Amino acid sequence: MAKRTAPIERKTNEVDISGKLNIDGQGKSKINTGFKSLNHMLELFAFHGLFDLELQAKGDLEHHIVEDIGIALGGALKRALGDAVGIKRYGNSFVPMDEVLANVVVDISGRPEMIFSASSDVWSEDLDLKPDDFKTFLKSFAEHAKITLNVSTKVSLGNFTRLDTHHVFEAVFKALGIALDQATQIDPRRKGIPSTKGVID
Repeated sequence: MAKRTAPIERKTNEVDISGKLNIDGQGKSKINTGFKSLNHMLELFAFHGLFDLELQAKGDLEHHIVEDIGIALGGALKRALGDAVGIKRYGNSFVPMDEVLANVVVDISGRPEMIFSASSDVWSEDLDLKPDDFKTFLKSFAEHAKITLNVSTKVSLGNFTRLDTHHVFEAVFKALGIALDQATQIDPRRKGIPSTKGVID
């Protein structure tokens, strides 16, 4: 099987993003986005998805760079998958993180969509990015990977006194890695593209 790798490239007047993605990796990563929390989330994504990911981002950290990182990484995933022959296409993962349960479902469909539903609108301020920044990343990633991405979270405080936003997105990014690992795996029974249309755009 040909290597399923792609460069990560995006350069604008505001940002300079580079790196590479290997779908069939070992979970190794070297990431510097300029945001400690996003570095951590992408490291979790790569580790649990068994993707090798190198990503460096420089530029205007106050203006759209999180969206641009999602665009660059999503595009790299799309290119690395090529025509998607033989992939399983669908992935589904539940991941708990203390008071949070995240569920991520992906369809490598060619129809980009991101749905994020949370059982709580109460967010703690304990990260260097806001919840909307992470949602922006996920939306731009899904749009440029051309996948359908459905994310939901459930919070059960139990013995915990408050919701930890870090736990929400840690669970989400772990689940995203696991679900995408499932969806990108090759099914030896599948001889062509996993769509009755015969193509995934």
